[in-house]
Amino acid sequence: MDKLICIPDFEQAASKILTSNAYEYYKSGADDESTLSDNKQAYQRWLIKPRVLRDVSSRKLVSTVLDGKVNFPVGVSPSAMQKLAHPEGELGMVRAVEQSGSIYILSTNSTCSIEEVAKAAPAARKWFQLYVFKDRSVSVGLVKRAEAAGFEALVLTVDAPLFGRRRANIRNRFALPSHLKLANFPSEGFNTSDKGSALSNLDKIMDQSVTWDDFKWLQSFDDICSITKLPIVLKGIMSPEDAKMALAYGANAIFVSNHGGRQLDTVFATLDALPAIVKEVAGRCDVYVDGGISTGSDVFKALALGATMVFIGRPALWGLSVSGQVGAKRVLEILRDELDLTMALSGISDVKEIDSQYVIRSSLL
Repeated sequence: MDKLICIPDFEQAASKILTSNAYEYYKSGADDESTLSDNKQAYQRWLIKPRVLRDVSSRKLVSTVLDGKVNFPVGVSPSAMQKLAHPEGELGMVRAVEQSGSIYILSTNSTCSIEEVAKAAPAARKWFQLYVFKDRSVSVGLVKRAEAAGFEALVLTVDAPLFGRRRANIRNRFALPSHLKLANFPSEGFNTSDKGSALSNLDKIMDQSVTWDDFKWLQSFDDICSITKLPIVLKGIMSPEDAKMALAYGANAIFVSNHGGRQLDTVFATLDALPAIVKEVAGRCDVYVDGGISTGSDVFKALALGATMVFIGRPALWGLSVSGQVGAKRVLEILRDELDLTMALSGISDVKEIDSQYVIRSSLL
């Protein structure tokens, strides 16, 4: 693993380790994968504008996120079925995050249970990603379990009333191997040994009728607050109009995300969506972003455009695939070290100093 020195190295190594079914499941995007590609390309449309002759001999990367500290502002986004990547699965990932001092978001569709993840890394900052199901008691049960297990926040995914069309999954008739299961649904009747059943059954129980008007959970979050005191992060916000609505309904934080390009294709890149949402929020809550991040300079650019913190999905999975907990931790270390170097070469000694004066849109040059 010593020869793997950047995120693309880890992806290349992972592509040789994983089955084609697993690799294409993680790698794929929706339809033509235009959004998947543009998420990465967006970071090339912004250039860094460094300052010189500044004291950068000592640098601070510690950030405040949802009233708690992280050692550096890079966390791990919710990604489903992590035992497809490595036998350690979500347990290896959360332990890597615990060692790194960051934040781990556990997917509803995990292959290790809420309780197993909590026990594996008791000191880690853990959030739980939640879908809205037709049977609200399923979602309520997950919320109660997450809170009881010590998770700090709920990340409510709002961009997936059903799953996007991912051609690789269709061609491969993607299904979990028979020895794996969706660990948070032991009694929901998912027969994951049938081709495609794990995802198709989930699709069937997703609530596609939810709106701002009739979504009782979102009306000041009264229903959620009746069963939990956890802060609510809305994940999947891509417009300032929806950011405004989220604040009006009491969201504690906004997560700019297009689901890694896996839902609706030709949606614009998350980095392009970020500035207008940050402007609308105007400091009233944290704003997070994911999608397309593969270097420390990418992290720098997102922070410069107003993100409180960034999250990664696929890069962490590539690390996990290569060497479990050790590989995932190494990916986080690489991004931390690259961010630290980018800060130093840009004339910045504290991550809190990063703002829009340090980046410029390439089209303006």
